[in-house]
Amino acid sequence: MARRVYTTELGCIACNELSELGAGKEAWLVENPSLICALDTDSLALANRSFVLVLGWSENGDPYNSPVKIRPTLSQIETERITAVEWLVFDEIRVLAVGTSSGYLMIYSLGADLIHKQMINPGRILKFRVRGTKRDLTQGSSSEEVCVVMPGVIARFDGADLQSMLQRWFQDTHSQFWDEKPKRRDQEDSEKSYGRLPYQLWNVSKYGPCADAAITGTMPPPLMELQSSQRYYCAVTIGDDAVISAFRLSEDRNRSLVGAILSKVVPATFSTIASFSKMIWRSEQKSPKRSEPKPQPFARASPLTCLKDHPRKGEKLTLSPSGTLAAITDSLGRILLLDTQALVVVRLWKGYRDASCLFTEMLVSKDTAASSSSYYEPVKSDYCLCLAIHAPRKGIVEVWQMRTGPRLLTVQCSKGSKILQPTYRFGSSMGSPYVPLEVFLLNGDSGQLSVLNRSLN
Repeated sequence: MARRVYTTELGCIACNELSELGAGKEAWLVENPSLICALDTDSLALANRSFVLVLGWSENGDPYNSPVKIRPTLSQIETERITAVEWLVFDEIRVLAVGTSSGYLMIYSLGADLIHKQMINPGRILKFRVRGTKRDLTQGSSSEEVCVVMPGVIARFDGADLQSMLQRWFQDTHSQFWDEKPKRRDQEDSEKSYGRLPYQLWNVSKYGPCADAAITGTMPPPLMELQSSQRYYCAVTIGDDAVISAFRLSEDRNRSLVGAILSKVVPATFSTIASFSKMIWRSEQKSPKRSEPKPQPFARASPLTCLKDHPRKGEKLTLSPSGTLAAITDSLGRILLLDTQALVVVRLWKGYRDASCLFTEMLVSKDTAASSSSYYEPVKSDYCLCLAIHAPRKGIVEVWQMRTGPRLLTVQCSKGSKILQPTYRFGSSMGSPYVPLEVFLLNGDSGQLSVLNRSLN
């Protein structure tokens, strides 16, 4: 009987440039906490404290194209370093977002040119979360965003604003291509030529600084603000003080409707009126010189609930495509499956220390049209949502069916392996062939990249 194979090899990323990141040493990919990975459909970005290496792969072992090094200009005084990397993909536009320990967002082209640089908030950028929810015509419009996670802070960039800025850059780049003498802009011009990207900022440090966080989607307004036209988001954070905490995020930086009503009902004293008039007078003053942009004020974040279970600490958070489920790993080797709408833990795994989780989609049922026709193209409804759990201490990757289904398969992997997933692609059409979520397995010691098969057959 032939042995079942659950993975398909795609190629090898081995190249000489990887030695600068520590390649050649056993388990170099997983033992260096400063090493960051970001995967696209045909490219891999690896970053350490000072530079980013972008490379591809091919079946014959040679790099698909020449590796590209991106060296951001970092502050030596503040010992600034790279702390987050993620791909931003808009149809034909593919760029790389780089976050630093000083709170700067930098966007680079694949030619290592700086497109945009912007301060988000003083502090370390932990992670970029690129996410989109597609709905059909009966359910409303889609929502696409980039969420920036910092200790105790969440920022949200709308996908439409990012796309507009990158399209202007793309058009300028192509117009300069036809110029006989294209003008090369310096770094300062590159930072300011496309304007400042609008974003929303929230302080979610009520239960301590978070180790990871995610905006799970929109949610209804508070009870007394049903007539409010602004949008509210639900955010889930994890950290040392609170394993899980949830917040309602408001788009408005002003006071709530309830606060406005109370301020009219409560009699105002003379000192209150005087201080309020001073505040208005100061806001009307305009400085003659334009200074550097100051950190953006926080919008309102209202706590909803929290789970404290000392000494358990939340470590990593993974969000499902719809945002309704979140897999959370903690310091006691447990994995919690959280329903982000009911804010209830619906499943628990034990004995998975240092684990990593990614949601994936697989063809689980055998009674599909694919079994009767070789020309059938699976659609979204044919796939089942699953959770891939990488247990490095056990040397395996397990796939479990959601929400309460069985374990579907177990794949052996080497000690120096890591599971990865391509970033969300903005603007993907609902009419195009459905591309399911896939989990990739990168063996750092051999450089081999493989993907978990979509079907169990």
